Amino acid sequence: MDENTVESSSIRVEIYDESYHLRGSDTAYIQHLAEVVDAKMRAIAQHTTTVDSLRVAVLAALNIADEYYQLRRKYEGIEREQSRSTTHLRALDMALDVALDEALSDLRRTG
Repeated sequence: MDENTVESSSIRVEIYDESYHLRGSDTAYIQHLAEVVDAKMRAIAQHTTTVDSLRVAVLAALNIADEYYQLRRKYEGIEREQSRSTTHLRALDMALDVALDEALSDLRRTG
C-alpha cells in the first residue's frame, strides 16, 4: 500500500432517527458530524410545525450554511486585521533598523 493512501473505514450513524452507513478515514469525526446534524435537525423540528424530515433537513442545512458563512466572514476579517498588523509591524521594524543604523553611524563618526 502506498504511504500516501488514506485507509477508509465504514461507520453506522443515526441522524434524525434514520440510519446511514458512511465511509471515511476518521470515524470519530464522522460520528461527531452526524451528532451535530442530528442535534441541529432536532432543534429545528422543535421550532417548526412540519413533520417532513426532508424539510427539517433543508432548514438544518440552511442554518448550518448560515453559521459557516458567518464564521467565514469573521475569519476573513481577522485575517485582514492580522495582515494589516503584520504590515504595520514590518514597517516599524524597517524604521527601527534605519534609526539604529543611523544611530550607529553617528556613534562611529563621533566616537
